[in-house]
Amino acid sequence: MELTRRGMIAAAAATVATGPVLAAPPRVVKIPRDWLPTEINVNEALAPGQIHVRIAQNRLYWTLGHGRAIRYVVALGAAGRNFAGTAQVARKAEWPAWTPTANMIRHEPDIYGPYAGGLPGGHARNPLGSRALYLYRQGRDTLYRIHGTPQPWTMGRKFSSGCVRLINEHVEDLYDRVPLGTTVVVA
Repeated sequence: MELTRRGMIAAAAATVATGPVLAAPPRVVKIPRDWLPTEINVNEALAPGQIHVRIAQNRLYWTLGHGRAIRYVVALGAAGRNFAGTAQVARKAEWPAWTPTANMIRHEPDIYGPYAGGLPGGHARNPLGSRALYLYRQGRDTLYRIHGTPQPWTMGRKFSSGCVRLINEHVEDLYDRVPLGTTVVVA
């Protein structure tokens, strides 16, 4: 499956960016069939209406109940950068603004320092893509997100600074399914 025209325009715009955050050579991206959101069998004990992220598999599962879930391929952070545990979706945003965290700037000032003031939603260098689900634990923002990306070729890799990234069209599908208060389990 080829990306939509909108996705290709966003990906092309992202290639203009400098630095490792979003820079990549221009390319036509064909999405492999096994990267498409797919309804699959899962453990029947999983409650419906939850998100389960499996770090070792680079997969996210939206549970439907009765032993079924929709599987998405994701990009995650390098070892030691991922959120782990249970959280809730306490906020959702379309074309979200982005500001790197203080830790991101401290650990990689050359990459994130220029963006310390943040980027508006829809900006070509904004790594959050078209949608974001904000993860909270005990009422506090974890600073981790499930979000889109203008870099679909990063799926299945340890690429992000710790957030869960999906192809923009895939995060839009998930976003429409997930209500506020949804439980997210990352392991």
